[in-house]
Amino acid sequence: MENDFKILSNLSPAAYANIKGNDDYPEINGVVQFFNLGNGIVVYADVENLPKTETNIFAFHIHEGESCEDNLTLTGGHFNPTNQPHPNHAGDMPPLFSNNGSAWFAFYTERFNLDEVIGKTVIIHDSPDDFTSQPSGNSGEKIACGIIKKL
Repeated sequence: MENDFKILSNLSPAAYANIKGNDDYPEINGVVQFFNLGNGIVVYADVENLPKTETNIFAFHIHEGESCEDNLTLTGGHFNPTNQPHPNHAGDMPPLFSNNGSAWFAFYTERFNLDEVIGKTVIIHDSPDDFTSQPSGNSGEKIACGIIKKL
C-alpha cells in the first residue's frame, strides 16, 4: 500500500475538471483530477460546500454532454459508449460521501481512457445512486458540473 501511495504522489494529472455548483447551489466547488496509471485511470475528487442532505451521499458520474451551461441541462445522460445497463456505464463512478460539506476520494478504473472522456462533463447529483434503477440510478437533480480538460 505504501508503494502505491508513493507512485500516485509522483504523478501529475493528465486531465482535470473544475467543479461548480448549478444556479441553486453556487457555493459548491472543487476539482476532479485524472491520472494515467497502468492500464487504467485514477480519479481523484476534492469537493467543498456540498449541501447537507439526509444521507450526505451524492451520486457522481461522467455524462456524455460537453457543456455545463443552461443550469446543467446540456450535460446529457451517463457516458455509456458500449450501451450497458446502469450501473455498468463507463461513466458510473463511486459516490461522494460528504463530511460537513466536504468530500475527498480517489479510485482506480479501467472503464474508460482519457481520450474518451476529454470534453465530457463530470456531474454531482443531489441523491445517492441506488445502483439499480434504469437508466441512471435514481440519482436526483444535477447540482454541480465540470468539463474534463486535458492538461
